[in-house]
Amino acid sequence: MSTPPLPNVAGIELPRAASAPPSVSVDPDQGGVTRADLTAWVSDLTTLHELTSHLFRAGSLDDALREVLRAGALLTGARRGLLVLHPADGLGPIAHVGLGLSRSELGAIETIPRHSSSCGRLIDAPGRPAPEIVHPDLAHETGLDPRHREVAARLGCAASYAVPLLTRAGALLGAVVWLYDEPAVPSDARRQLMALYIGQACESVARRVELARAQHALALLREGLLPSRLPQVPGARLAVRHRTGPRGGGDWYDVMPLPDGALGLALGSVTGQGATAVAAMGRLRASLRAYAVMEGEDPVAVLSDLELLLRQTEGRRTATALFAHVEPGGRRLVLAGAGHCPPLITGDYRTEYAETTLSAPLGMLSCWEAPSVDIEPAPGETVLLYTDGLLHRTGEPLERALARLHRAASGTPPALRRDPQLLADHVLRTMLPDGRADDQDHPEDVILLAVQLTNG
Repeated sequence: MSTPPLPNVAGIELPRAASAPPSVSVDPDQGGVTRADLTAWVSDLTTLHELTSHLFRAGSLDDALREVLRAGALLTGARRGLLVLHPADGLGPIAHVGLGLSRSELGAIETIPRHSSSCGRLIDAPGRPAPEIVHPDLAHETGLDPRHREVAARLGCAASYAVPLLTRAGALLGAVVWLYDEPAVPSDARRQLMALYIGQACESVARRVELARAQHALALLREGLLPSRLPQVPGARLAVRHRTGPRGGGDWYDVMPLPDGALGLALGSVTGQGATAVAAMGRLRASLRAYAVMEGEDPVAVLSDLELLLRQTEGRRTATALFAHVEPGGRRLVLAGAGHCPPLITGDYRTEYAETTLSAPLGMLSCWEAPSVDIEPAPGETVLLYTDGLLHRTGEPLERALARLHRAASGTPPALRRDPQLLADHVLRTMLPDGRADDQDHPEDVILLAVQLTNG
């Protein structure tokens, strides 16, 4: 059955009899319910099903909040609205999402005193908030804060209808208000449908809030396990760019000053996502630092020790890793890789991948060992080390993604080549245009480490 569209004009009644709650059982033989009533209830249920289905399919928390605003506008007959996410437990996240409102209009609404704004009154209510707040005619309502009336007139808002975002357990998540262009009050039928929809929507939003909190906590943990800043090392200029996927992947990097003025560089990626991958990443990174101090001049020995540790402590988990030892004075790199992407050397006269030996990732062989390679960059050349997330985010096959990275580096303007920070930004923008580098919903982590040896 197709659902007849609800009229989207302020103040217009639904073109049918007032609906009854879906939980009410009726017997047509008693004569109290007409066929039109039953048709209207079926239509209402179909509408609610379609709207909640759209909400459950929303990807991110922000998408879900916008869907609540859109569906609520359809049900209440409004054209614009504002949703304020402000969980009462104080743990966040906090968000202001508008529908049909520009950024300046949202800013104007925020200047309304909280004791007068509908969302503020619902969120700040000392006990359980009111089920709704209705302003049928803002221009002529007595007792309204002058600033509220001024902003309403500026926005062309004549009426508003607001409800709290309250879960079945009584947890207050925030509030949402819909704005009318003309004086209006939603009909009883609209308000009843709105209450049914909001009841379902709040449970969905609550689950997404908990997920957002878990992802944020995991991101903080992961960021705490990575270097807070790069060390200042004589003979080397460094830059790093990293982006974390929403489920907290196991990509990591490290830059370690070693004895006698040497420098250690490490990148790696642990299989899996979530808290267990982050914990494994932290253990491997800490262990590699210790191995680098003891035998950093031999990258093969460092990765061999890491392989043994992985097999003994992480069970069936595998990992890729790369470790490079920069000799004192910054003239040469000695590196070894285990299933890791080949480094890219770029400068004014060449851009080429370093010839590294193909090797299986750590944890896949009973005994890992592969020869190391020496890299001697010319003055002004930069070595780019990266995780495979940089390639995967392009959405292209591996060979084409590697070619794309080569073009991005070789096409860097000369003025940007001399600064690793500018070079890293250029490569990232060129490799991942249209905001894909900062796409927080993409599952792949990205790490790009640029190393320029100044004493070469």
